[in-house]
Amino acid sequence: MSAEHTAVEPASTDPASTDPASTDPARPELADPARLGRDRTRLAAARSLLFVPGHRPDRFEKAAAAGADAVIIDLEDAVAPAGKDAARRHAADWLARGRDAVVRINAPGTPWWDADLDLVTAFGCPVMLPKAEDPDVIARIAEVCAVIPLVETAAGIERALDVCCVPGVVRAAFGSVDLATELGVRHDDTLALAYARSRLVMACAAAGVAPPLDGVTTALDDADALAQDIRHARRLGFGGKLCIHPRQLPAVAEGFAPSDEELAWARKVLAAGDAVSAVDGVMVDKPVQERARRLLGVELTPCPAGGTA
Repeated sequence: MSAEHTAVEPASTDPASTDPASTDPARPELADPARLGRDRTRLAAARSLLFVPGHRPDRFEKAAAAGADAVIIDLEDAVAPAGKDAARRHAADWLARGRDAVVRINAPGTPWWDADLDLVTAFGCPVMLPKAEDPDVIARIAEVCAVIPLVETAAGIERALDVCCVPGVVRAAFGSVDLATELGVRHDDTLALAYARSRLVMACAAAGVAPPLDGVTTALDDADALAQDIRHARRLGFGGKLCIHPRQLPAVAEGFAPSDEELAWARKVLAAGDAVSAVDGVMVDKPVQERARRLLGVELTPCPAGGTA
């Protein structure tokens, strides 16, 4: 156990919590199935997820009101080592008040892993796992929490399908900056990272989970760069994007939403019925109908893993 380990007690006052066997937060029977279902549904449909530094609790409320589909309290990259314990306490305070947040914890093998794991399993909140490579580690968390693996290493990309197939994984996220550093390329070089992005999209599709989330655009004052990143990610099959500033949210929400033209086309396709037909002179068959259903947000059959088939 790390010297910096600080256990975080769950907010529950259930008398059963006095049973030592019931206080292990990693035990799957402590999971709240209703909450897990809600979290997975909400995060699978999210287009914009906004990071807020864990050591800045004064920004939590502002982030929650900014209009993102989900807020990520960041205990990892945004927080210096000296501030890790305080950031964890701030996250615990927020969650104890019944507020929603995804928590990006520190990676396995770091001095903060044990305490971060205690935090998220105690509250059962959604988790973003950095340096996601090991399905066994993901499975441990996914017994209790909805999980978004952040795939940001070469090993993670090579094991992307195994990572995405872990029951309880909602969808993956792409860590473009860290991966680019490992590969020795620029993180804004779309060609250099095209293989990795496409491989992650394929892994999510093969695993039956929601399309992945693209990594951050670090150019905060460059609206054109953000728009270009959004277009590129959507063309590759991404379903949303990680954001580092509230001003990025409107463009991300709009960029990953179906256009009016796409929605009109989808309605025509579904109105044509199940038989093979043509819409606007283009043949319509089952795969085309499936794309139309996805554009219109028609519910798909849930997988046992909590994703969509």
